[in-house]
Amino acid sequence: MAGLVRIGSDDLEVDVLPEIGGRVHRIRAFGHDLLRTPGSLDRHRDEPVFWGAYPMAPWCNRLSTNATAVGDRTVELASNFTDGTAIHGQVAPVPWTEDGPGRFVVRGGGNGWPWRYAVEEQLLLDGPVLTLGLRLTNLDTVAMPGGLGLHPWFRKPLEIRVPARTVLASNLDPAAGRQPVGGRLDLRRAGPVPVDLDGSWLDFDEDVIELRWPDLGIRARLRWEATAPTSIAIASPRALDGVAVEPQTHLPDGLRRWLSGEPGGLTVIEPGASLELAIELAVERSG
Repeated sequence: MAGLVRIGSDDLEVDVLPEIGGRVHRIRAFGHDLLRTPGSLDRHRDEPVFWGAYPMAPWCNRLSTNATAVGDRTVELASNFTDGTAIHGQVAPVPWTEDGPGRFVVRGGGNGWPWRYAVEEQLLLDGPVLTLGLRLTNLDTVAMPGGLGLHPWFRKPLEIRVPARTVLASNLDPAAGRQPVGGRLDLRRAGPVPVDLDGSWLDFDEDVIELRWPDLGIRARLRWEATAPTSIAIASPRALDGVAVEPQTHLPDGLRRWLSGEPGGLTVIEPGASLELAIELAVERSG
């Protein structure tokens, strides 16, 4: 397919679309698709939020569209989602450039985000292990708040284990606070993903999530490492045949949280410095 870059091993096959947000179109393990992958590449352009796995930068999750002063600059973003927020950053729908084997880059800034930046994505395959590294670099002359994330839509039916002690129960409610996990929000024992979750999990006993596809006989371990505290956003819309499991370096409404000194805000990136996030997906047959 035109514009598609394929990276393959004996166990895994990964298709990337540099021209549509540097996104992963497909992860195929032992011949089975693990992502919500559309039959046509055009669906990524028509509905960029709901397919594959895409990088999020220079912020992730939701930010307010209200004009917000940051020093002598103003953040004033346009809404790109039905709830009226600016969601998932600026780089998911735009063209990236291939810059070596498994490496893709994009530059951004403007459109309501008053700092210049670059994002790099590096994909590596080693047998049944995919490593996806992201780097957000401040190209401006002053410090920039920023955030990084990856938004994979894993196909249903899916079982999950999330060893987190704390949860932000709603990503949609700017006033939502942290609370101990409990009831349907306690995902510390592996089981089917509850329907209609849209929250963020944090305070992990270990930085790993277990994913299981019983119908495919496949399981995976998703690990992450970042230069900022990381949470996992999970969304499981009833009407969608996918579950989002998203490592993110800040919570929803991260600009406000940072400006007010709350935990979970954007990270300050000095000129020339970078914020980094590495995600590892290790798959195996479960019998």
